[in-house]
Amino acid sequence: VALGLYFPRKEYLENVYIDEPARMPLLRIHALKDSREEVAHFHLCQNLIIAQGRSHENNWFQIREDTGLLYLSKSLDREDFNMLSVGNWMPLSKVMLYVFLSSHPFQEKECDSATRTRVILSLINATAPACSSLTARQLCFTEMDLSFQIKENKPPGTFHQLQLPSVHHLCQNLSISYKLLAAEGVPFRYNENSTSVRVTQSLDREERERYELIAKCTVREGFREMQVEVPFLVNVLDEDDSPPFLPNGTDTADAVVEFNRKEGTVLSTLTVYDADTTPIYPLESSRKKYTGTIITDDPWISETFRVEHIFDEIHFRPNGSQVRGTRHEY
Repeated sequence: VALGLYFPRKEYLENVYIDEPARMPLLRIHALKDSREEVAHFHLCQNLIIAQGRSHENNWFQIREDTGLLYLSKSLDREDFNMLSVGNWMPLSKVMLYVFLSSHPFQEKECDSATRTRVILSLINATAPACSSLTARQLCFTEMDLSFQIKENKPPGTFHQLQLPSVHHLCQNLSISYKLLAAEGVPFRYNENSTSVRVTQSLDREERERYELIAKCTVREGFREMQVEVPFLVNVLDEDDSPPFLPNGTDTADAVVEFNRKEGTVLSTLTVYDADTTPIYPLESSRKKYTGTIITDDPWISETFRVEHIFDEIHFRPNGSQVRGTRHEY
């Protein structure tokens, strides 16, 4: 079943300071495709979630429907901050909004799309600090981990931009450049001009489940140079596309029964491996996926013997990388 466009992150984090100018870019949100023909449209619902789950009309934030760029549509002043922080006089207040995704242009107030991601904005009761006072870490990366989820068997596409739009907008006197450090042959490419990272081919979770790269950033200010490196992780999400397999190729086991066997005696075993899925909970969901059956016309046999099904997570090692799967024992 084609599930359509999806977000490579469940959550985005960003800081917003008092009196930053309208049109100020805050962050760029990306979408990946289920099929090549799809075109991504982004939409922001006009409610901010503030303290204790209460909501407030969103008068400050907008998103470009075609690019996913979230920006300030109106400067946030101290009065706005006090209203959104519900008068708690804290130096920082968090608000949340949802970005929705569709393969067709959004109609007004259309906020029931199942495909959404969460943006948590930290509103800071101070003006933006001078660029020269920020550390290389603050200039290069936000507080969120660079961790992404990409579905297997899907088309290539851009899923992240390393450059922070707000820092790029405010700190134009600094030179900030990035590199993506990765082993040879890894299916990810960094574009220096756009600072975007792209998955270059469809992935196969049964070949590799996790990629660990490093994002390196260099900040130059006059003769001063600072560098910082952070982990850049990609987890491959499973699609149920590989059949289970039997270690010796047979899906049937014979049982020989001797007299005076005690109840609970194991008479025969059959093992099935599944590299495609891992045990899911509740356990019954995993049990229902495969069933063990005694093939007989004799009701006494059906009443006297039963097949027990136990399963556990195991690791396969295709191409030297570790992939989780399940061993089913009957």
